[in-house]
Amino acid sequence: MRLVQVALHADDLDRAAAFYSRLLGDEPRARFDPPGLLFFDLEGTRLLLDRNAPAALIYLGVDDVHATIDAIRGEVRVVAEPNAIFTHDDDRLGPPGHEEWQAFIEDSEGNTVGLIGFVRPAPS
Repeated sequence: MRLVQVALHADDLDRAAAFYSRLLGDEPRARFDPPGLLFFDLEGTRLLLDRNAPAALIYLGVDDVHATIDAIRGEVRVVAEPNAIFTHDDDRLGPPGHEEWQAFIEDSEGNTVGLIGFVRPAPS
């Protein structure tokens, strides 16, 4: 089994398209309006922005949480600045020996979006 699609609420598809195109570095794959659906591809999982979807919390993997926050800081409300959550001792939830960093933003439609990146700490 695999995750096929995640839906987020979007009141304004044009505004959401602009925001997510910038955040994801890719253009939408499809738009159906009416009824108000906008799709992006996240490496095989569809991100659906839908006027009728409930609010949701998703986490997106990014290469560098700090750089991503810095790049979009003026466009979003940063809910929580980047923070090291823990170091992975094994590969159950992330790459072993890497710190997991998370930050949270509010997207253009009012949804909270988590950003996750993995960093190998410098040797002490």
